[in-house]
Amino acid sequence: MNSNKIKSPLWKGFFTLFVAVLLTACSSGSVQRLDANEEVALSDRWNDTDSRLVAEEMIGDMLTFPWFRDYNFSQKGNPTVIVQTIRNKSSEHIPVDTFINDIKRSLLRAGKVDFVVSGAERDDIRNEREEQELNAAPGTVAQFGLEQGAGFALSGTINSIVDSNGDQRVSFYQVDLKLIDMTTNREVWNGQKKIKKLADKGFF
Repeated sequence: MNSNKIKSPLWKGFFTLFVAVLLTACSSGSVQRLDANEEVALSDRWNDTDSRLVAEEMIGDMLTFPWFRDYNFSQKGNPTVIVQTIRNKSSEHIPVDTFINDIKRSLLRAGKVDFVVSGAERDDIRNEREEQELNAAPGTVAQFGLEQGAGFALSGTINSIVDSNGDQRVSFYQVDLKLIDMTTNREVWNGQKKIKKLADKGFF
């Protein structure tokens, strides 16, 4: 009897068993719900906690500068801020929209400035106002020409540097934001936040 004919079904059986065990091991993971504010660092990359903490700290710093102290609240009410472009110049993909939303939330929660929308969001609202002019009942139409103008424009950049020696990696992030007085073009605030993370080889 040919021994190869005996071994072939045997090896096929071992291979099938191995694949079954492998698939079982791969499917034995679990999903766990976490607090949205809890940091889960699966890498040394920029994450949601970085975005939130940087936004909160920088907005807090912005409101301590002389421009805010010297603003004439009695005549103008709260200063009005518009968030313009914040560019990601880092070496990785960073969801800038999430960071901008964290900035907006920090501004609104502070309750010390008014915030107006910009870009496509503003255009959508204007289109909706036009639709109301045609279709909404009288007395419920949002009026044209009553938008609150922004007195200050916020913009900035996110940069990163990654350094590695094979066993360790350092990821460095620098966020720069500036606030411009739209009437005078004067830069009234310049904020900077740096983050540095060290990861061992087994981590990355």
